[in-house]
Amino acid sequence: MTIRYPNGNAYQAPVSATRPKFASHYTNYGKRGMTLEEELNQSNTYYQTHGLAVVHKKPTPIRIVKVDYPKRSAAVIKEAYFSTASTTDYNGVYQGHYLDFDAKETKNKGSFPLKNFHQHQIDHMRACTAQGGICFAIIKFVSRQETYLYPAEDLFHFWDDQANGGRKSIPYTEIAASGIKLTAQLQLPVPYLNAVDQLLKR
Repeated sequence: MTIRYPNGNAYQAPVSATRPKFASHYTNYGKRGMTLEEELNQSNTYYQTHGLAVVHKKPTPIRIVKVDYPKRSAAVIKEAYFSTASTTDYNGVYQGHYLDFDAKETKNKGSFPLKNFHQHQIDHMRACTAQGGICFAIIKFVSRQETYLYPAEDLFHFWDDQANGGRKSIPYTEIAASGIKLTAQLQLPVPYLNAVDQLLKR
């Protein structure tokens, strides 16, 4: 199936999000065998079930333009377009605070490529931050099996700096120093609310 942006360009998945051509539904990135999205969805279910927060993955609006009907009882989508540019992956509310964040994975060991973000995502996080929202990125270094909550304000610095000739990636050492490491807990693969508490104290 081909999915296109509103301008007609074909959607290209980020390198970090691309799965092998013949991969099974669950790509094995570690002992748990879950992608970052799956880990976050499990964590969000735990948070909501226990009345701690309500956070959901945002649905991506898609306009279907071509459908084949190989059988009367089945339809196969052949071509579709993103109705609007996507913003961030997740949003919700935690103890009266609005949360808005994106989840990214990279196989790089030494840095996180900024090309994994898009300008409209950065603009969205800036707008939410200006309204008092808590924005951040959850970044997983797959080869290291380490996950960090990285504050949006630090991300903005590197994003703006690249336009002035700065580096096009964020060093792992910077993310490890300025971010908050998220260590998996029982039933909580990504316990990011603990890190949000730390952000609120800053």
